Amino acid sequence: MTRRRTPVSYRDLNFRTIREKRYAHLWLLLGWVGYFLLYALTENLIPPEKCHVIHCALDDAIPFCEWFLIFYASWYVLIVLSLVYFLRWDVPSFRRLQVFIMITQAVAMLVYILWPSRQDLRPEVFPRQNVLTWAMGVVYGFDTSTGVCPSLHVAYSIGIASVWLRQREVRPLWRGLIALLCAVICISTAFVKQHSVLDILAALPLSLLAELLVYGKWWKEKLGRKKT
Repeated sequence: MTRRRTPVSYRDLNFRTIREKRYAHLWLLLGWVGYFLLYALTENLIPPEKCHVIHCALDDAIPFCEWFLIFYASWYVLIVLSLVYFLRWDVPSFRRLQVFIMITQAVAMLVYILWPSRQDLRPEVFPRQNVLTWAMGVVYGFDTSTGVCPSLHVAYSIGIASVWLRQREVRPLWRGLIALLCAVICISTAFVKQHSVLDILAALPLSLLAELLVYGKWWKEKLGRKKT
């Protein structure tokens, strides 16, 4: 996927060298620690009955389809692979993606605390019994129906697509496929009944905020060139 790009070496990484400037970007990964701590607190301290129910008419028109679990679950793999790829091949892009994620995490968690939300869209009984519906039941077990608006599944996906589409050293086909996968992941959240359409829409301004904070200078220069 790369064209003449030199890999970043971490052979000298240890408890002493991690404080050096060349490894400073790795400290951004601590953002995940803060997120998981806040996630655990909101999941355990905010009862579902105190959450606002998120629902719209379009939610009822979208059928449950377990096949979308494949795309929904690929989100976890895509996050890890993207961060690892950029750690290895493009540290500035790693920083941008991780900061994008941290911004959406911080804002979303603040919303979850100040305005708790939940959705009641999950089917009480699956319409079919197969491996995917069994796996969907497992997902329902650890990924609760609270803290849903805005959808971080959608916000992260937009951030990942944004960073990958700027990778000029990566073939256009790969960039296009990753962006398409991110789009389908966003849609999948409604088909597996993990999010309301309103959660998806709420993630758009959140993603726009992160985009402007991370790539504001890039957009300013791009729009300035167009005017010129």
